[in-house]
Amino acid sequence: MHIEFRHLRTVKAIHEAGGLARAADQLNITQSALSHQIKGLEEQAGVELFLRRSKPMKLSAAGLRLLRLAEQVLPQIESMQAEFSALRDGHTGRMHIAIECHACFEWLFPVLEGFRRSWSDVDVDIRPGLAFDALTALQKEEVDLVVSSDPEQISGVDFIELFDYAPVFVAAAQHPLASKSFVDAEDFVGQTLITYPVEKSKLDVFSQLLIPAGVEPGSIRQVELTAVILLLVASNRGVSVLPDWVVREVKYSSDYVTRPLTREGITRSLYAAIRSEDREKPFMQELIRLAKVEARKLQLQ
Repeated sequence: MHIEFRHLRTVKAIHEAGGLARAADQLNITQSALSHQIKGLEEQAGVELFLRRSKPMKLSAAGLRLLRLAEQVLPQIESMQAEFSALRDGHTGRMHIAIECHACFEWLFPVLEGFRRSWSDVDVDIRPGLAFDALTALQKEEVDLVVSSDPEQISGVDFIELFDYAPVFVAAAQHPLASKSFVDAEDFVGQTLITYPVEKSKLDVFSQLLIPAGVEPGSIRQVELTAVILLLVASNRGVSVLPDWVVREVKYSSDYVTRPLTREGITRSLYAAIRSEDREKPFMQELIRLAKVEARKLQLQ
């Protein structure tokens, strides 16, 4: 037998309607076309599926078997169609995020909490983008959004600016450099620089200041958590460079001070990198909107 979904819908409609005329109206086809469809199905089966002399029209034993199949299969098909429709309309999907900004975990969590409330059907996951080539993974559809401060010209990838920030020098209040109004690359000579456990090229202090100046600090101490970095700095165990909003957000202690990098200061931007084809998806637009809202809160602190 060659059974199609329309055959299952026909059997179910006739059973529920109790007759050809009402079932034909329900299926939006002519009664003649419905009768022809039933005849063709019975010829395939080699048995009668309906007891035509009964009123209302009833299913035969073979027809009841087909009805049970319809009741099992059709809800699954309808559910699948609803899922496909939601995917097509951008109401569900996947949001796997890679972060190339170590400090951004603290900023991103409130964003995702707000996103989860409105888009609970979207599968959200976070991956530390510093552990792999996040932008290549974005192109390969292994992730869906990359938080980065290093925009590139990549075909099929859009970089959407989220907010600006300033990397600032952080030192204990009693540190000799705390008396300066700003610090230059040379001030890091001989200093213990406390950083996140990230390669140098991904750290603002190196990419924007020390590497261009050809300067190396006295030593580097890598620490995972922002609060611990600030604790060590406040204890005069070293100095650090952190985004200005991170220092304002954590507010660990009053025992350290911040100073601009260079007389003019350094300004950086944070971006959301996404595939161009995903830009109009409603849940993608909502996540970026929430990210910008949370960013404004940080900047106003």
